Amino acid sequence: MNFKKLFPILFLFLSFNFYAQNDSSKDKKEQIRAMKVAFFTTELDLTSSEAEKFWPLYNTYDDKQFELRHQKMKGYFKRMQGDNLDKLSEKEASALLGQIQDNEEDLFNLRKRFIANIKEVLPSIKILKLKKAEEDFNRKLLQQYKDKGSNK
Repeated sequence: MNFKKLFPILFLFLSFNFYAQNDSSKDKKEQIRAMKVAFFTTELDLTSSEAEKFWPLYNTYDDKQFELRHQKMKGYFKRMQGDNLDKLSEKEASALLGQIQDNEEDLFNLRKRFIANIKEVLPSIKILKLKKAEEDFNRKLLQQYKDKGSNK
């Protein structure tokens, strides 16, 4: 059986497994990463040489992006929950807004560096396919989450 035919099956198996277990967030992150690898491998049709160079770059980028989006932003949004936002002075609100903007700029610069690095590994068409695959994967993951919530 061709590996390209196995990846969608693996993706489906992992997605069911992802919701069947109640593991720690680190385990869930690893399950999502495995699903992402299977999905991207199918969508991007990477050669073994491309995959060997691509995945270390992508995983480093993905980890840093996760840190910027979830770890730093979590702190910012925690300060804005409930009536905390109304208790901020104008100076504190301005400082918080500046931190959020700096974080968003860091995300933008991270993406630019990643694209520059990945251009040495993949042709532009596959980089565009990567962008589409990321969007499709996130949409699919969100849909599974919604479906899980509606089945309770």
